Amino acid sequence: MKRLICVLVMLCAITLSACAPAKEDTATQDMPSAQAIRIGIPDDGTNLFRGIKLLEAAGLITVDPNAGYTPQMKDITGALYNVEVVPEPADSLPSTLADFGASAINGNYAIPNNLIPSRDGLIIERQSEGENNPYVNVIAARTADAGSETFKKIVDAYQTQLVAELMLVNYEEIYYPAFAYDANIKMTAEEAKEISAYTSSREGKTVVRVGVCGANNDMWKAVQKNLDDENAGIYIELVEFDSYEQPNAALNAGEIDLNAFQHKAYLNDDATANGYDLTAIGDTLIAPLTMYSARFDSLDALKEAAGASAQ
Repeated sequence: MKRLICVLVMLCAITLSACAPAKEDTATQDMPSAQAIRIGIPDDGTNLFRGIKLLEAAGLITVDPNAGYTPQMKDITGALYNVEVVPEPADSLPSTLADFGASAINGNYAIPNNLIPSRDGLIIERQSEGENNPYVNVIAARTADAGSETFKKIVDAYQTQLVAELMLVNYEEIYYPAFAYDANIKMTAEEAKEISAYTSSREGKTVVRVGVCGANNDMWKAVQKNLDDENAGIYIELVEFDSYEQPNAALNAGEIDLNAFQHKAYLNDDATANGYDLTAIGDTLIAPLTMYSARFDSLDALKEAAGASAQ
C-alpha cells in the first residue's frame, strides 16, 4: 500500500467535471534539467490552480504568494526538487500516468481507472468544509437574481441528507458534501440506483435551467425528488456544456438560470476577467485532487529520485 500523505491546505475566504479544457500557458519553471521528473497537472481553468497549489503543498515547487489561490504557470517561482510541471488535459492524465513521474488527477477520472485516493495517493488535497474554502463547488446565479425564492428552494433541496447520501454512495472518494449532513449513511446501492433513475414531469412547473459540465450529475435527480416531495412546483432542466468557459458566459447572458460546475476561486476569477456579475448562492460539494504515480510509492521516494534542484 502506498504511503499516503495528507496536506491540510489553509484556505481563505473568497466544485468537475468532465469538460473539454482550454489550454493554459504551458511554460514551466526556468530551464529544468534534462533529467527532471515530469509532473502532470490538469490544464483546465478550474483545476490548474489547484494542481499548482498541490505541488506547492507537497514541497516540490515555490509559488508567488501574491497569486493567492488562483496561480498560473507564470506564478511558479522555482523548484525545490528537479521537477518539471507539465499541464495536460485532465482526462488524459490517467492513461498517460506511466509517462510522468507523477500526476495530479481529479477523482472522477482516477476512480474509473482503478486509482483510489486513500490507497494509491501520494498526496491528497485536503479541503476544509465551509464558507472559507475557495475550492468548494457552488451553485451560481446572476447577482440581480441571487435573492430569488425559487433559487433558495433549489439550494435548500440540494443541501439535504438525501443528496449527501446519494453523493457518497455513487461517487465514493470523488465528491464529498460541502454542507452539513449525518455521516451515518443508510442509503443502499440499490436505493441510490433508483434515485439516480428518478424522472419528473415539467408540466405546470417553473422551469429552471441549470448549466453543468460532464455526466456526474445524479445529485440533481435527488434535488428534483426533494422538490417534488415538497410540491415546490419547480422543474430542474440540466443544460450540459462542453467546456468550462461556457456556463458562466451563458449564465451572465441569461441563457440559463443557474450553473453548478465550478469552485468559488474559479467563479471569482472568471467573473473578474470577463466582467460577469455572478454570485455564489449555495455550496454543493468538494472534490479533492490527488497525486498518483506509476513509478514511486511515496512522495519521499519521488523527491529522492528527483534530487534537490540546482536552481
